[in-house]
Amino acid sequence: MTRVARYGLPVWLAQFAAALLLALAGPAALAQDNAIESITANQQGSNVVVNIAMKHAPAKLPIGFSITNPARIALDFGATANASGKSAQDINLGDVRGVNVVQAGERTRLVLNLKRALNYATAIDGNSVIVTVEGSGGVAQAVNATGLPVAKADAPQAPRQALRDLDFRRGANGEGRIVVDLPNSQVAVDVRQVGNQVLVDFLNTSLPPALRRRLDVTDFGTPVTRVTTAPQGGNVRMTIDAHGLWEQSVYQSDTQLVVDVRPIKEDPNKLAQGSGGYRGEKVTFNFQNVEVRAVLQAIADISGINIITSDSVSGNLTLRLKEVPWDQALDVVLQAKGLDMRKNGNVMWIAPKDELLTKEKLELEQRAQIAELEPLRSEVFQLNYQKVDAFRTMLGLGAGGAGANTGTGGNNSVLSKRGSVIADPRTNQLFVTDIAAKIEDLRKLILKVDVPTKQVLIEARLVEANDGFSRTLGAKLGFSDMRTVRGGDSGYQLGNTNNRIAVAGNLTGVGQVTGQVANSNDSYNNMQFVNLPAAGINGVSAPSLAFSLFSPSANRFLNLELSALEADGKGQIISSPRVLTEDKHVATIEQGIELPYQTATSSGATAITFKKANLRLEVTPQITPDGNVVLDVDVSKDSKGDQTPAGFAINNQHVNTRTMIENGGTVVLGGIYQQTDRSNTNKVPLLGDVPLLGYLFKNTGHETAKTELLIFITPKIVADKLATAR
Repeated sequence: MTRVARYGLPVWLAQFAAALLLALAGPAALAQDNAIESITANQQGSNVVVNIAMKHAPAKLPIGFSITNPARIALDFGATANASGKSAQDINLGDVRGVNVVQAGERTRLVLNLKRALNYATAIDGNSVIVTVEGSGGVAQAVNATGLPVAKADAPQAPRQALRDLDFRRGANGEGRIVVDLPNSQVAVDVRQVGNQVLVDFLNTSLPPALRRRLDVTDFGTPVTRVTTAPQGGNVRMTIDAHGLWEQSVYQSDTQLVVDVRPIKEDPNKLAQGSGGYRGEKVTFNFQNVEVRAVLQAIADISGINIITSDSVSGNLTLRLKEVPWDQALDVVLQAKGLDMRKNGNVMWIAPKDELLTKEKLELEQRAQIAELEPLRSEVFQLNYQKVDAFRTMLGLGAGGAGANTGTGGNNSVLSKRGSVIADPRTNQLFVTDIAAKIEDLRKLILKVDVPTKQVLIEARLVEANDGFSRTLGAKLGFSDMRTVRGGDSGYQLGNTNNRIAVAGNLTGVGQVTGQVANSNDSYNNMQFVNLPAAGINGVSAPSLAFSLFSPSANRFLNLELSALEADGKGQIISSPRVLTEDKHVATIEQGIELPYQTATSSGATAITFKKANLRLEVTPQITPDGNVVLDVDVSKDSKGDQTPAGFAINNQHVNTRTMIENGGTVVLGGIYQQTDRSNTNKVPLLGDVPLLGYLFKNTGHETAKTELLIFITPKIVADKLATAR
């Protein structure tokens, strides 16, 4: 049989683990600054003093923490090796069972295994660390190696330290978790369970005004309903109220104290409830061929419970149990003799399994026979929030018109075979006829189902910002030869020949210069070499400035027209639609215009159709049990765009998503950012590239635009005043 240490691990396994950790540490373990050489313990009254002898005097106390389930005290020694040659040592003094020492790398952890959760204190005395375990359950006082109390050298008369923070959370398995930030790791904490409350006393501490409050945590869905923290004399008391079947555990890590209250799924036919297993007082039995009824009587006397034993329970057994919880001993006896139990309040009935099953079967048959003969009752139920048709379908009561008699007993579990329901949609009432038990069941269902639906206010905000800049530059350059009209020969002579050449902007202009065609109103256009004026911006024409250089006889003209336009615009559009709707119900709100369009049919006739350009919000909220809101959101913002031959264009911005947001929180669903940087140049080849002079033979345009769209959404659960009034 494998020898097992008192702290729960086989001795050979603990020694192997310690050796493995030491081997993995390698040379680093030999280079530690300090080492634990030996561990001794002695008992002083109800206290146990553990002396941890070190190689050198430690520079500071080890970092420690304690847990309550199982009860342990852990001390971490930094830069310290385990030179004691042991990984486990039995103490068996007071409430201290033993000690484990495990080294990992440059750190060594020392764990004291206790029988119950107790406070402790540490002190440095020469080359030793003295650990005092307070056996009375009060505040531990640090002592030296001789057992004399150690006074703190720097004990200023400072005010009591205050708790720093208090928080409540819901664990992954539905447990209620209270997290307290302590001012330091040496705060004495007394935790005890009284009825349906857990009392946590923080000794010699104060409570800031911001933490003096009562937390109602019922909505978290944990066994904890309320957490009350208040000062009590020189201490602080936290009262944790819980309901149902639960168990609690407390553990501390450095300056953080955590209290877990876990739910337990109760099995009425089992003695052990929850992860803690059997929790009765430990007993020792040594019976030789004794009657089963006598063993049950002994267990009843020890446990204090009321036991009724059936006359059919008989036989003898031999029982040898040592330090076993009484509830486990009772369970062993029942299994050994084929017995079972049923609990009714604080009374336990014990009988053979077959006898219990037969009795329960007879009771069920009698109830069924009574239901067949029991007189029927009639009752009227007024529905306040549900419609009778929806309620009838929800509970599986069948369908029927106004005032229909729906005798659906047997097809559902709400009514008996003899039950019937008459639904009146006009008055929204249910007329039920059935036995009293089924009517009471239906009443409970109506109280659960016929409740007001929670409402959610959804507010969306669309922020659209525009920042644009445009600039255009251009010129018109022309030449006109008027010698034909105002004296002189038109054109220019080519060399020493009698040939001449005329210059103009186009053929029509050449004809006008040479007198081939008459002047017309557009003669200036015909005289232009370069016609690249600045373009308009947003329907605004570019302003211009003109110059003309001509001869003294005013028969030759050089015309120049410069045009330039610059536009700078900024805009911000904020749209904030909001809508109120019920939980899991679609809500839609929209605002805008409808643009007409002319369309042609197959017969050739024309018709006018309309297309919406509006702001639209469609949302479906779902309230989660933890108070958050899941939203199915569809947001679109359409606006009238540029004019086209077929009509106005429509600018579309659309977001469709699903997200979860906390109540009252705001989230950014999406954003669109657009930046445009465009430059255009129209020029005469070669001439437009000449420095400075080239500006007379080209036009330039530069456009910069930035557009940003952000969509925010905020859900708020509307307070249910009707539920409290009811």
